[in-house]
Amino acid sequence: MVIALKVGILELLSLPAHNIPVAAYHTLVTKQFASIMPQVISVWCRQLGHQSFYATYYGVGNPQKLLPSDLDIVFISCCTEMSALAYALAKLYRKAGVKTVMGGPHTKSFPADALRFFDLVIKECDKSLIADILADHFEPGMFISSTKPLDDLPSVEEREPEIRASAFFGGRWRNPLLWSVVPNMSSMGCPYSCDFCADWDTPYRVLPMERLEADLKFIAQKLPGTAVAFWEPNFAVKFEQIFELLESIPMDSRIPYMMECSLSLLNESRIQRLKETGCISALFGIESWTDYANKSGLGGKRSAEDKLSKVIKKFRQLKDNIKHMQATFIFGIDTDSGNQPVELTKAFMREIPYVWPTLNTPSPYGGTPLQARLLEEGRILETLPFMFYVTPNLAITLKNYDPRDYFEKLIELSNFIASDSLLKQRLQTTSTSKGRFLHRVRTLGEKYLTQQYSQTLELLRTDKNFLAFHEGRSTLLPDFYQHQFEKKLGRYASLLSSKERTPNLEQRTPLLI
Repeated sequence: MVIALKVGILELLSLPAHNIPVAAYHTLVTKQFASIMPQVISVWCRQLGHQSFYATYYGVGNPQKLLPSDLDIVFISCCTEMSALAYALAKLYRKAGVKTVMGGPHTKSFPADALRFFDLVIKECDKSLIADILADHFEPGMFISSTKPLDDLPSVEEREPEIRASAFFGGRWRNPLLWSVVPNMSSMGCPYSCDFCADWDTPYRVLPMERLEADLKFIAQKLPGTAVAFWEPNFAVKFEQIFELLESIPMDSRIPYMMECSLSLLNESRIQRLKETGCISALFGIESWTDYANKSGLGGKRSAEDKLSKVIKKFRQLKDNIKHMQATFIFGIDTDSGNQPVELTKAFMREIPYVWPTLNTPSPYGGTPLQARLLEEGRILETLPFMFYVTPNLAITLKNYDPRDYFEKLIELSNFIASDSLLKQRLQTTSTSKGRFLHRVRTLGEKYLTQQYSQTLELLRTDKNFLAFHEGRSTLLPDFYQHQFEKKLGRYASLLSSKERTPNLEQRTPLLI
């Protein structure tokens, strides 16, 4: 006989918001970025005969009040940037006698660090592993993982309570806003091997088409007014298989969807099919003008200028078929040097201003070839808290840039992205009011990033200890980061000592179950 437990599942989407504009942004936008696996675990717990309580924290309110106070066990998921908040909450739950389990992107990268605060840490899981955890089959201090890759997920119908709790407003059973999204997946893993990505060695596999078809029909009938967000980095690698399914759905029942896709998948004959099947937004990883050519469909060694020309041509072909497009770049990888990446990215923006460019700084996520190489070369700022493993911060020393020169170039690019002239062009070339609103909001966000880049540059120019830290000559964490940690984490900062804020970069091999 199964003893019913009270199980909490909490996904952290943001650190606490400290002003009204940021809180409003998190409420309208960040709230919609709930991922699938925490919802899946909630469903599995319910199916296993337990009481499951699921919530997302998007930076507004008190995360402790999102779940009952008398839980038996709590699962917390987050990315690395939010790990300090997860650790603080884990301390509070442990003090209250609640068993703590951590999963999500952070534990895949930094399991040893997470084990300092959680009873159990998960890399990959399936329903049987969750059942074993709830049955108390594991001693505290274990890093565990399922033996086989997950090959299916609970349906949208089974996840409906969790979807309404995360994406809807005014309670679980109210109607969605215009931008409420239903998270889903058609595949898992990755067919590429980018050295910076945590999925570089995760086998790509397509999930059952029957479940996806049932999901899309259910959303059309029971969750009208929403869009589907395919939270997978490589949507439609098996293009014909996926799109034959999408095209089999009657036109009046097709759900608008958002996806992340490689440009290499989209030849001219496929581009029109995106519009016909309801694609409204797409993210494409350009990454760099000097590397990662396979994801752009160029293959082999090409000049940076040739890659720019080919990418611009592809986006022009896509323009009339996708309402909103985003291109991601990583500036500062080892093949970047001089002013070439800056000028090429500015040329990209001038030619196709309707594609929003997102700049990322290199982050040494654990378990990746990039992190292994940077550790060997002594180029990771090992005392920098994980909270700062995100743009606009820099967690490594760069091969070809002095940190001052690097941030000068970042400011130049960021100012260009947020310029009034580019915003005017974006508004003129965007057909929907929702799209124009998004461009205005993102422009304000980019201006805020510019201010943060400028603050870092000023410190690099005026504070010799700050410069020594970012040049790798000192391991003493600058006061600036100590103060920022306190500010960003707010009242939870006091729960973590200076030692506990310092990352443990050790990698662990999970016990396979």
